[in-house]
Amino acid sequence: MNPTSSPPSTALVRVRIWDLPTRLFHWLLALAVTGAVVSAKIGGNAMVWHSRLGLAVLALLAFRLVWGLVGGHWSRFASFVHGPGALMRHLRGQPRPGEHLDAGHSPTGALSVFALLALVALQLGTGLISDDEIAFTGPLYAWVDSELALKATSWHRSWGQWLLLGMIGLHLAAILFYRLRGTDLVRPMLGGDKLLPAKVPASRDDLRTRALALAIVAAAVALAAWVGAQGG
Repeated sequence: MNPTSSPPSTALVRVRIWDLPTRLFHWLLALAVTGAVVSAKIGGNAMVWHSRLGLAVLALLAFRLVWGLVGGHWSRFASFVHGPGALMRHLRGQPRPGEHLDAGHSPTGALSVFALLALVALQLGTGLISDDEIAFTGPLYAWVDSELALKATSWHRSWGQWLLLGMIGLHLAAILFYRLRGTDLVRPMLGGDKLLPAKVPASRDDLRTRALALAIVAAAVALAAWVGAQGG
């Protein structure tokens, strides 16, 4: 084979799947949510950090919402919003030719990601308007009536947290399950690359992409700071 020619379509090569902004989002969100849960359990003065970490989660989710539209190929929502047909083909292990269902988020993985992000967003939203009637009120508490705030607080402290913790547990169990079957889902989220057929499209992950991500981060942080300021 000519050394300058492209590798055959069946060859496995390193393909950039997760761009750096997506990887940083993933791990920072994991740290922020963990810190928010721990600080809430400690209570007392630690609630100051619970509030700060909640605002950090807000900035991260705002970034991911935008990045899901303009980020690297496999970070875009369009790349992992799958219909019922794709889901069934994935479960049967019978993808169509050229259908790279396992390159980024698989159809089942995508459902898990969306569910997890939705629960994080719901927990965040209820926290922003909550009132524990003791020492803590969310920064947007004054924006809603007291009845809604109390309902939000009840959800935030009961069903909300347990559903979120349950989904996190399922997420970790899925990672372990795939690892036992020989698929490492953690390594690509650390380094960004997967060994895949050469024809699989790569995510763009250059200085221009990262500069765009920084601009979005700045806007997301400004939003979180503004929300935090509403609490006085």
